[in-house]
Amino acid sequence: MCLRFRFLSVFLLLITALSCTEANHPKQSLSQDPVQLRLWYEAPATEWDEALPVGNGRIGGMIFGSVGTERIQLNEESLWGGSNVDNNNPGALENLPEIRRLIMNGEIIRAKELAEKYLLGDPWIDNSYRTLGDLFIRFHENPQEPVSYKRSLDLQTGIARVSYVLENDTIKYALFSSAPDDLLVLHVSTTDPNGFDGVELSLTRVEHALVTAYDQGLTMKGQIIDVEAPGHGPAGAHMRFGARLEIHSFDGMITEKDSSIALYGGREAIVTLTAATDYDLPSMNFDRSIDPVKKSKSILESVREVSYKDLLARHSEDHQSMMNRVVLDLGGWEKDRIPTDRRLKNFQEGAKDPALKALYFQYGRYLLMGSSRAPGRLPANLQGIWNEHIWAPWGSDYHVNINIQMNYWPANVTNLDETVAPLVDFMQALTIPGTVTAKNMYGADGWAMHHTTDVFGKTGVMDGVHWGMFPLGGSWMMFPLFRHYEFTQDTTYLLDKAYPIMRGSAAFILDFLIEDDKGRLVTVPSYSPENSYILPGTDKEYKLTYGPTMDNQIIHELFGYIHSVSEITGEDPAFLKRLDETLERLPEIQIGSNGTIMEWIEDYDEAEPGHRHISHLLGLHPGTQITRDTPEMFEAARRTIERRFEHGGGHTGWSMAWIINFYARLLDAEAAHKHFRLLLEESTLPNLFDTHPPFQIDGNFGGTAAVAEMLLQSHLGYLHLLPALPDAWNSGRITGLKARGNFEVDMEWTDGNLQRVRVVSHAGLPLKLYYDGHEAELPTSPGEVFYFSPELNRL
Repeated sequence: MCLRFRFLSVFLLLITALSCTEANHPKQSLSQDPVQLRLWYEAPATEWDEALPVGNGRIGGMIFGSVGTERIQLNEESLWGGSNVDNNNPGALENLPEIRRLIMNGEIIRAKELAEKYLLGDPWIDNSYRTLGDLFIRFHENPQEPVSYKRSLDLQTGIARVSYVLENDTIKYALFSSAPDDLLVLHVSTTDPNGFDGVELSLTRVEHALVTAYDQGLTMKGQIIDVEAPGHGPAGAHMRFGARLEIHSFDGMITEKDSSIALYGGREAIVTLTAATDYDLPSMNFDRSIDPVKKSKSILESVREVSYKDLLARHSEDHQSMMNRVVLDLGGWEKDRIPTDRRLKNFQEGAKDPALKALYFQYGRYLLMGSSRAPGRLPANLQGIWNEHIWAPWGSDYHVNINIQMNYWPANVTNLDETVAPLVDFMQALTIPGTVTAKNMYGADGWAMHHTTDVFGKTGVMDGVHWGMFPLGGSWMMFPLFRHYEFTQDTTYLLDKAYPIMRGSAAFILDFLIEDDKGRLVTVPSYSPENSYILPGTDKEYKLTYGPTMDNQIIHELFGYIHSVSEITGEDPAFLKRLDETLERLPEIQIGSNGTIMEWIEDYDEAEPGHRHISHLLGLHPGTQITRDTPEMFEAARRTIERRFEHGGGHTGWSMAWIINFYARLLDAEAAHKHFRLLLEESTLPNLFDTHPPFQIDGNFGGTAAVAEMLLQSHLGYLHLLPALPDAWNSGRITGLKARGNFEVDMEWTDGNLQRVRVVSHAGLPLKLYYDGHEAELPTSPGEVFYFSPELNRL
């Protein structure tokens, strides 16, 4: 009898162990049921900021849902004005020593005069990312008021839909941008038994394009003509572009009408559309062997025999495979019954809506998927890929003094590793012109860029010395490149792609630094983006300086990355020695007389104490120098943020998003949540786009990253679970978040307390966990799954 019980005990233990595998853990596994993720409205968009975006990384569309004549605004990611020219100032290297001497001596006025003359690039004004044009669909000439109107965007399927009843005719259409097939697909239908009565489709662009009709569709052919303008670079016929629209299938008759086509008789039509330019990324120049119209035609021909059902299935499978990796449930999903614009207005008037916050979080993931992934080749710009302008605000360019970095903060932590690839390829291409900038401007090895660039790789000083004197802009761009390795543990990527770029940036820094009168190594000329100080003894505002705090924090992080690589390769000991010697001589982070982190090397008065940039807190986020282990700096960082708000700070969407991330790193859950509310209340448009103002997409991405940062942090070598969980998110769950070390984390909490944790170790690294005073540490194997109690006991 005793032996039988012993055998039964061993058997039950074996069954229990087997039940802890991935395939047999139904009781411990957190629910994967999807929540409703949609934006929906009961009226058409009256302006662009109300339209709904679709994108596949390369082709974007903004659908208005207009009654009578629909407008779908179109974008192709590489359509830019301008051309590839060397914009480095030929007088830079010769005059650099004198400019440096003047800055170090405090003769800023004269230094700025020389810098404007000898350091400012030519051209020094970016051109602009440009709209491809518009697709108009005229259903009715003078429509009556529709009934049962609805337009929506389903984030989980990536499909925008419009439906309404007009004179007993139900019109429905759905739009998606397919990544597998590299095109837009539009499905249009009517319930009118006589079918469409001359539904007219037309492509338009305000300049530089010709549209022609053919038997099955429309062709747009164009070339950007840049006119002579001071500071903008050469005039002339530059980028060529083309678009092709095809009636993929229709059960009626198609007629040509001037530069449009019309549909008669049928009740259902499938329209496909794509576009191309002659831009080439590796060279960051035009490739005149590319015929954009032929390329567009070829893409459409490749799907001509593919049914709509299969086009939709391929798109859905691809989109959902990325979108559904992460589920965030904060409750309150019954609010989805209220149209999104009304929900937002209610929220802005004080209503509680945790589901709207979860929707905003997922919207950021959706937008990053839509603006930075294959088939796209370029990273997300200031507006992702969505832009209706010929001349966009700030050119919709690539600002690298916070904005493009922020675009990629959510990429890895929200399980969208693929979105980083276009950024890496872009940075790799930039090292070529960047090498010229480092050598010709500064006499330095490696490569460099300043505060902004375009698709043609301009790496000289842009937008004036006042705004553009930021030689470490490229070095800050190394953060997302190394972070991608930290999260994926892909050593092939690290050694073949990221490390050569990172090493080149570090090599530039070593040559760029010079000694000041105190024996410190300092960057000069430089600035602290984009704030100004009051020059002592004057009432004048200046940015030009030496050794700003942000520069030193960037250098500390980058040199740390190089050290991490050396631990893998064991190479570059002489280079590492130079890095270590340099780090010892950098200025330390200082606390000013007002208790805040000093932004500059001197304790200057700020021209704008409430400035939107808080560059000197890079060491708190996204850097790692200011932590709980540096308590004096930790509190000074908090005081820095408070002082910004005391003077009106956080007034732009992206700035508010950064502040939420700061508070998450400060482990201040309630402050983080308060400012997340403010992000939605003050800086969010009706279609949930972030506004600077105007629209700028970085705030969406920064907001999404901030939510993840409140729920999971891993920058200090361990997984900190629910580090900044606010009272307003009392109960909830998150599945699919990623942590450094390539861990995937699911969590569920109730009444503010962690209930269950699931961790998948994809790389097999040691796992360290921390939650509310509890710690756990254990070895792992690749693919191993772990479950933990609230006390972090392994289940």
